Amino acid sequence: MNGKAGLYIHIPFCKSKCPYCDFYSNKYCEKDARDYCSALVNQMQSFEGEFDTVYFGGGTPSIIPEELIGNIITQSKKRFGISEDSEITIECNPSKDLKESFRLYKSYGINRISLGMQSAVDKERFALGRSAGKTQVEKAVFDAKNAGIENISLDLMLGTPRQTLASLDETFDFIDKMKVQHISAYMLKIEEGTKFFEMQDRLELPTEETVSEMYLKTIEVLSQLGFPQYEISNFGIKGFESRHNLKYWQLNEYLGLGVSAHSFWKGKRFYVDESFNIVFDGEGGTKEEEIMLGLRLNKGINKKLITKNYQPFIEMGYLEEKGENIALTPNGMLVSNSIINELI
Repeated sequence: MNGKAGLYIHIPFCKSKCPYCDFYSNKYCEKDARDYCSALVNQMQSFEGEFDTVYFGGGTPSIIPEELIGNIITQSKKRFGISEDSEITIECNPSKDLKESFRLYKSYGINRISLGMQSAVDKERFALGRSAGKTQVEKAVFDAKNAGIENISLDLMLGTPRQTLASLDETFDFIDKMKVQHISAYMLKIEEGTKFFEMQDRLELPTEETVSEMYLKTIEVLSQLGFPQYEISNFGIKGFESRHNLKYWQLNEYLGLGVSAHSFWKGKRFYVDESFNIVFDGEGGTKEEEIMLGLRLNKGINKKLITKNYQPFIEMGYLEEKGENIALTPNGMLVSNSIINELI
């Protein structure tokens, strides 16, 4: 562990629930949002800390009035030590005209945007329940840059309904055109309790083999476009890796505020229930966690952490040695959970 902690703030409101999403969220209502943000600010009083990253996740943080985001940042700076050079990120949905939002976010000190793109192919976005098309995504990127926010990340989903290896090229071309700094690429998982789970037999999903090809192609093409992979699902121009998310994988401390937010704080893991109560979830920072989280990173972990025989995975092409470290190969990342379970 090293450096200051990360502050995560959960805003659990959405215009409507995406059919693939299993994160905690509620249908947006301004009164509920104001009451929630007041409770969140009150929750701050239970903690003290020094932070150099702040991350607004959701839900859809950009759906609530901008002034509420500004107040949370103001109150965070009053309560905590927030470094002047902090990375402050907010997740945004381009279905809303964000031009004025970005101007205000910039004035509050937000300097990084995570934009829900998912795909640059409209029929694929609409199949995911997204109301905005490629044009709105492009406008959001343009408006963020015009507001002076240059650090922009786009979300990409792989293995979605109607997606093909060929259509993925259209999304890569769009990414190249947008000149952003970071890409987060996730493979679609059909989770129980979601709309997609109910209708999975009717979804036009690519085969598992095709999804694996999509993932390997994503690693290759994004690298060619200047986004080297640094974590299983994350790719960034050098110097623009997500400082906040790196804290999770490097076992740095982070404090989560808001309902369903998780924390690794003072050696303990806990989360916040729907009544804003803290629910403890055991000890954190174990050797097993160091292996499990560290192997998500391209640089891997020190070989000395692993006491089991990993040579067979090297022979199968799933692991590779990088000096004193051992790391997953792209093919190994496709079956990372199985390999990690064998090694811890």
